Amino acid sequence: MTGHPEEGPHMRQLLGAYVLDALPAAEARTVARHLTSCERCAADYAAVAEAAALLPLLTEEDLLE
Repeated sequence: MTGHPEEGPHMRQLLGAYVLDALPAAEARTVARHLTSCERCAADYAAVAEAAALLPLLTEEDLLE
């Protein structure tokens, strides 16, 4: 999906990389700024962050099931 970097759907596509600290600094700052003003993206961020926090609990066997 394309769009202006400040649009909600674009930010939602970047949340996984943002949570994993995998964005360039300038893009991470843009996402962080957007999250302070968009409740929908902030809620999505919380869900992605929660899921990412659970990843270390998975074993290789869990992934093969």
